[in-house]
This record gives sequence, C-alpha cells and structure tokens, in this order.
Amino acid sequence: MATPPPTADWYRRFAELEAAGHSAVYEDWALGVAGDPAVLALIEALPFPKRQPNLILACARLLGAPEGGYVEFRHWLLDNWDAVAGQARVRMTQTNEARRCAALLPALARIDGPLALIELGASAGLCLYPDRYSYDLGGERIDPPTGPSPVLLSSDYSGPVPTVLPEVTWRAGSDLNPLDVGSTDDVRWLTTLIWPEQHERRERLSAAIQLVAADPPLLLRGDAIDTLDDLLARVPVGATPVVQTSGMLVYLPFESRMRLVERIRASGARWVSLEAVGALPTVRERLPEERPGAYVLGLDERPLAWVGPHGQFVEWIQGA
Repeated sequence: MATPPPTADWYRRFAELEAAGHSAVYEDWALGVAGDPAVLALIEALPFPKRQPNLILACARLLGAPEGGYVEFRHWLLDNWDAVAGQARVRMTQTNEARRCAALLPALARIDGPLALIELGASAGLCLYPDRYSYDLGGERIDPPTGPSPVLLSSDYSGPVPTVLPEVTWRAGSDLNPLDVGSTDDVRWLTTLIWPEQHERRERLSAAIQLVAADPPLLLRGDAIDTLDDLLARVPVGATPVVQTSGMLVYLPFESRMRLVERIRASGARWVSLEAVGALPTVRERLPEERPGAYVLGLDERPLAWVGPHGQFVEWIQGA
C-alpha cells in the first residue's frame, strides 16, 4: 500500500485543487494549516483517515469556528482542539449532494428498467431519487412524469441529453453510519458539510431533505461488502438491480476496494460509478487522458463522461 501523503501536502492540495474557486474560507484555512507546524502536529495525532481536510474543517464549523481569516480560525482551533478532535473521531465526511444525480442520470438512462437502485455509501440516501428530481441539463429541462419537482438540479452539460427519467421502483442503500433526514443532528451535520459560501447548495440540500423525508429509503448500517448481498437479496422480482457508488471508493483501502469491485462484478448487477479518476483502475486505463479534480462517470467500469465531483458539469467522452 502506498505511503500516506504528508498532512501539509494534503491540505495544500485540498486548497489548490478543491477549495480554490469554490470556497475562499476553506482555501485560506487549508493553506494556513499546511504552513502551520503546531496545527499540523495536532492533526497528525489523529488516525490517518481522520486527518482529512474536509472533515477537520467541518467539525470545527459544527462547533462554532468563526468563518473569518486563518489567524482568527487558528486561535479558535487551538483553544477548542480537544472538542474538534473528539468530533472528528466519531464523524465521517458524508456529503450527500443531490446534484450528483444530474451526473449519474446519463448512465442510469441507458439501463433497461424498472430499476432497483442500491447505493453503497448512501449517507442519507439523497442520491437514490434520480426519478423524483427535475433537471436543467445545459438548458434542456426534464421533469418527472408527475410534473416539476421542488428540487431542480442544474448542470453544465455537453453530450446526449436523456429524454426521460429512469423508472425506479425500489431504492435502498448502506453506510457505515447512515444519516436520518428526520434527525435534527444528522441534518445539521449534512448542512455543515456544505462549504461556507455555497448558499445555493445549502438551499438545494434543504429541498432534497424535505422530498426524501416524505418517502425515506431503506438504509442498512454496515460495510459495503458485508451489506451488498443482503441488499441484492431484497430486490423485487422483475426489477433490474443497479449498484451505485458516488465518491465513496476513495475512502476504502485499495485491497478492500478491489474486494468490493469483485463482489459487484460477481453479483450480475449493473454498476453506475461516479468516482475520482484513480479510484477504479479498469476505468482509468480506458480514459483518453486525465483531468485533475474531475470525476469520471462509468457504467459497468466503462467511462462515459467527465463530471464535476458534485455534478456541476457533465462532458461526454468522445466515442463513449
């Protein structure tokens, strides 16, 4: 297994490749941490998975960190580090961005339905409702058969636009710590995971939570490998089982990730993946190029499109 990157490099890359242009607060904080030996020493006392920039910064904001410059944030963090570390040890980054459905849609639309949709790493299950949202894909509007949804997902889109939404007759998922849209604490954590300046995402999250709360999905607590067979066994007769992963594979150690890949292959289910470029070797080796910061939409391990990590754009790969 590869040696974990130095924490300073991790925070610097987060600032430059992820936060830049999306959150000035997080960019400033992450660059500040990257050059601050005292703060880095505190973070490096945590287990490696708990040092993640998104997790530490969100835990700080959950506990009331002021959203100002790094100097003010540093003083607050040093004064409140024990509480921040305690939250980091028990929480996980579970960003549940409904707009990812705009990026998942082109693959789902290629699968004969009706669909039984299973999401691994489902968080609160907001990405299990691609059939209930409305879409604006590069100016092309798509609504559910029942009419416009209270949740409109917009994405810069380049490629063949689906003309109808998939028919999903059953939806379920699993997560190490599934979140409940009916829980005030869980909703607060989901909201805090949205970066400080992203008010539009916060409004979209609130609307999606209200939609899902009216008809919540089945969510099992447990490891993706351990729960997959159970979920597949529950698929209704006549429905096409579809396993969906959305930005979750990178959190699995490589050996565990490959075991999960083998289980999905052996299951006979269709597989829609929206993952970082390096997460799936079989997808990566089929790409014509690599694009730092972009994710790849795949269907059964074949790349279809470059996509934004949160579904903000979809660009079809030539010849896909």
